[in-house]
Amino acid sequence: MAFENPSREQIADILRNAGNIAVVGLSDRTDRTSYMVSQAMQNRGYRIIPVNPKASEILGEKCYASLQDIPEPVDIVNVFRRSEYCADVAREAAEIGAKVLWLQQGVVSSEAAAIADEHGMIAIMDRCIKVEDSIALRGK
Repeated sequence: MAFENPSREQIADILRNAGNIAVVGLSDRTDRTSYMVSQAMQNRGYRIIPVNPKASEILGEKCYASLQDIPEPVDIVNVFRRSEYCADVAREAAEIGAKVLWLQQGVVSSEAAAIADEHGMIAIMDRCIKVEDSIALRGK
């Protein structure tokens, strides 16, 4: 069966119930899409947890080298990495008990989606979390 993203209503529900969002590949460079999207989400009230082994702090939050290093529960793992790295990220997300694996716009990995499904996670691919949040909030 071909992969299908959750419906807009399901995505809205996921975002309404999201607590911590770990952002894998969050850059500390303010001109990068990962930074701008994460900053916008943070400004909307989401808790952003940066995952970047080369930085100590981004957006005022402590950075972690990997998902396993995060000492608190993670609801959404938002991925700003190339598609070929996503299966490994999906495995790590499964290990920490994340609920959602979110691959940003332009990022697609059938293997990562299959891993997410196998571990009871919801997979979202090729969608921007900031755009989806804007759409979800329009209905409020």
